[in-house]
Amino acid sequence: MTADDDFRATVSLADLEDTGRELVTVDGTAIALFHHEGEVRAVDNRCPHMGFPLSEGSVADGILTCHWHHARFELSCGDTFDPWADDVRTYPTDVRDGRVYVNPDPSRDLPPEEHWAGRLETGLEENLRLVVAKSAIGLLDAGIEYREPMATALSFGTRYRESGWGPGLTVLGCMANVIDDLEPDDRKRALYTGARYVADDCADQPPAFDQPSFSTDEVAFDRLKAWFRNCIEVRDDDGAERCLRTAVATGCSEAEVAELLLAAATDHPYLSNGHVLDFVNTAFESLEHVGWADADETLASLVDPLASADRSDERSAWRQPVDLVALLEDVYGGDVTATDGLEQLASEGAKRSWSPPVAFQETLRSDDPEAIVDALATAVREGATTEALAAAVAHAAATRVAQFGTANEFADWNTVHHTFTYANAVHQSARRTDAVELYRGVFDAALNVYLDRFLDTPPTPIPDPGANETGRDPEAVLADLLETFDVEGAVNEAGRLVAEFFDCNGDPDRLKRTLGHGLLREDAEFHTLQNLEGAFRQFDLAEARPADREDDLAVDRERRRRVPLIATARYLAAHFPTRRQAEQTFTIAARLNRGETVHDA
Repeated sequence: MTADDDFRATVSLADLEDTGRELVTVDGTAIALFHHEGEVRAVDNRCPHMGFPLSEGSVADGILTCHWHHARFELSCGDTFDPWADDVRTYPTDVRDGRVYVNPDPSRDLPPEEHWAGRLETGLEENLRLVVAKSAIGLLDAGIEYREPMATALSFGTRYRESGWGPGLTVLGCMANVIDDLEPDDRKRALYTGARYVADDCADQPPAFDQPSFSTDEVAFDRLKAWFRNCIEVRDDDGAERCLRTAVATGCSEAEVAELLLAAATDHPYLSNGHVLDFVNTAFESLEHVGWADADETLASLVDPLASADRSDERSAWRQPVDLVALLEDVYGGDVTATDGLEQLASEGAKRSWSPPVAFQETLRSDDPEAIVDALATAVREGATTEALAAAVAHAAATRVAQFGTANEFADWNTVHHTFTYANAVHQSARRTDAVELYRGVFDAALNVYLDRFLDTPPTPIPDPGANETGRDPEAVLADLLETFDVEGAVNEAGRLVAEFFDCNGDPDRLKRTLGHGLLREDAEFHTLQNLEGAFRQFDLAEARPADREDDLAVDRERRRRVPLIATARYLAAHFPTRRQAEQTFTIAARLNRGETVHDA
């Protein structure tokens, strides 16, 4: 029976008074009716937490309680007592001629994008994975560009973690960098992954309290830079923050602010296993997604990691049996914080054009640190830019991952990984600023490639281009690649399959989408997420880069192109499979948002 307006007839009032509750379906929507304290109430039968039937819950004192996870709802409006549960939708009712009528499609108080934006903030504040997942899916389904929720998570992560930029914000930035390479559903997974890492990083942490900028615009950039570096050197984070905020507030360019931060990040080699410079780079990349207007808060979060960083020149590995720091000081012109020597070398090469010598990669991966430093110094003297030199070192670092020997301890995967992501961060930063200090980052990365030399001794062979020309359908190769991620330890096979995919003329975009899906369905940890993002960035740059020399062979260019993706496939395979708890949460959230029944699936 249908009313003349938007209300639909359901059960008789007498029956509802007798049973206290009834489950009805109105225009395809399952609705739980309750008669409580003389009133008729109607709510969506699906508990908004995980979809269990509210018609089987309990009602007392105006509160509806779901029996599965004990989520509680104010019965008249549907608002929850428990932030992790979300509010349940209610429906207007009316009693006409002894029958209960329900309006199954009332106007919503908030449009979906506003509802999910608010829920994302709650998910971040309460560290609620399911809420974050539902919000990420809901926002993208509502047509919201990923940059808006990313900006919400970025702002939250910089304000509510006293120790500043950390793994969570780095994951968020990495996911933003690869999001365009992914399938639509995996873009939701990527946003969910970044946001949940931020929430987890900030959970139970004290918030950050700002230091203001100086109330002047009369301090020259060079002096602000010197002050900032000095504050970081003596681990004065408050003073450093005021200098940095002043640089942003007084309108210093993005390149200048990058120079200020990167100078401090390279005043000592390889700070905190390379993480600090990677954090700096990812912060700038994040701002490229959300806009420079957020630079003040975002970049201020880098000060604590810079000031508290471990310094590799204080470690024995950099001092014995070869004093690597002394080799650097000879080139830099004094100590590790100097740049006079580098400036002189760059000045000599200012009007020259450099191409990597034929054996340059072999030198970078050799066991002779003096030869490595000499080759780099010669390159600067011959006109090598920071970007060109960083690209060469990043390729050497990627090769270490691609050739990593599986007989090593499992933890050593992260040793070669850290070098690779550091080298990638130097390379990306060199595309943002040509500050001479970045040469130090190149030297640091190259010496860390040297320190990692035993981890690919003997090296795992990288398949030569054409060595796996099977003629198979590239899609079949990708299916096999995903299957290797289901098998523990299928490291070398994963690398071989990537080489085969290239040899079968597969579309690299399809390969990236497959690798991204393989990653995001797992409980991927910080380093694994970083590794894939770095590999994608290095692949894209190698793809776009012209030949280094006129005699640069096509096979060498092809090897440069494919090595990063072979490397990351091996790295992913070494860390998979996992329990995939995050994927289970994502799947539940997706089904709930689609209105599907979850509990009886």
